[in-house]
Amino acid sequence: SSIASDVIPSANFGERKGGRQPDMVILHYTGMPDVEGAITKLCTAGSEVSAHYIVLEDGRIVQCVPEAMRAWHAGLSSWGGDEDINSCSIGVEIVNRGHDWGYPDFPPRQIAAVIALCRGIMLRRNVPAHRILGHSDVAPSRKKDPGEKFPWHSLANSGVGHWVQPAAITKGETLKLGSIGDDVRGLQKALAKYGYGVPITGKFDGITMDVVTAFQRHFRPERIDGIADRSTLWTLHALLTSLPAEEPATRV
Repeated sequence: SSIASDVIPSANFGERKGGRQPDMVILHYTGMPDVEGAITKLCTAGSEVSAHYIVLEDGRIVQCVPEAMRAWHAGLSSWGGDEDINSCSIGVEIVNRGHDWGYPDFPPRQIAAVIALCRGIMLRRNVPAHRILGHSDVAPSRKKDPGEKFPWHSLANSGVGHWVQPAAITKGETLKLGSIGDDVRGLQKALAKYGYGVPITGKFDGITMDVVTAFQRHFRPERIDGIADRSTLWTLHALLTSLPAEEPATRV
């Protein structure tokens, strides 16, 4: 990227499998207590992790892996039926201590840099807005990042990412752990249609709860409890109906 201020090469990358070209961006937080440790981990041979870019708190951008190469950032993950997210994505690490270290707010300067970086990637790689995702979206049972404090709405206002105003939280029936039936099956189908990796069983099990939690963390951060209330269901419906018809969310 032309807006990267520094290049710190990482030894941890390989070829994209099957000649895949990146058509999605995965946003992470570093989740470490200091930036030096994060850069060392992402760039040192043997750590088995890397990212294409690191966005520092002051807005500087460090490039670690060429976009044409496969960085090791997503791990065990899936989206829209694709289980090799590393081969079809560009990974962006955002410096933030994360949930285990106090989880501070993201500075405005840093968010502006993330937006500029993502807009450039979208233009270069023809990445649709709804394929700008969080690590927790593609690995809901393992990851929380970039988390509920990440201002997805601000990115969407600049054309980065897919967003709708979350539906208001109201009282009413909910689907939760242990629920069984067609309503649960409908929820699972809707989540899978958007791209989440959730088995369609009609049983609200632990995996479904993890996916609902990840969905809320991204799209309805006011309450993150893994319970599919009316607000969660209406927000999901609004996202599905606002997807561009010519570019479906899933690439099965």
